[in-house]
Amino acid sequence: HVQLVESGGGSGQAGGSLRLSCIASGYTFSSCCMGWFRQSPGKEREGVAAIDTDGTTRYADSVKGRFTVSQDDAKNTVCLQMNSLKSEDTALYYCAHARTWPDFGYWGQGTQVTVS
Repeated sequence: HVQLVESGGGSGQAGGSLRLSCIASGYTFSSCCMGWFRQSPGKEREGVAAIDTDGTTRYADSVKGRFTVSQDDAKNTVCLQMNSLKSEDTALYYCAHARTWPDFGYWGQGTQVTVS
């Protein structure tokens, strides 16, 4: 069975940094891509970052230059390094996997990030 578990969420200060991790089990990072999404009250869920099997990455305009997504195949882990945090980054962050783009069918439980 496929399972995704996020960790690393919490409180951070504006201008500071946080690092989110997602550990995957039940499959390997051998098909399509991994992604990070976020959702806050009153807003639609939005894609934050994604990484393909060849290491190609993509980011939402709102986080370009501040966030970095990476993948560690040996540990079956994908991370989101969040720098220069803003209050607008406050949201529930989800890790997800897609066998084929853009069909993200596997999701973690989410981890809360609060920036003050």
